[in-house]
Amino acid sequence: MITVVAKNTVKEGKLEEFKSLAERLIKETLKEKGCIDYSLYEDSKNKNIITFIEKWEDMIVLKAHFKAPHFEEIVPQFKDMTEGGDINIYNKIK
Repeated sequence: MITVVAKNTVKEGKLEEFKSLAERLIKETLKEKGCIDYSLYEDSKNKNIITFIEKWEDMIVLKAHFKAPHFEEIVPQFKDMTEGGDINIYNKIK
């Protein structure tokens, strides 16, 4: 299993727009083959830190996700709404 942690720092005034797009992305992604979970979390101390935590069957289905039409449409729009972030991909050990 693969877990992705994609942390974003959303610009002031862009949080609701970000969440709206994220909702669309989540809805479509949950339909994808191999997607186990795809959820959005808000930092308990800073509401502008928004993190996607994703679980995938394997790297093959994750790579297919990166090429999905909804991913290619929505994710580039996040760049104008964020001040940065990082993505970590983890392989389950046990």
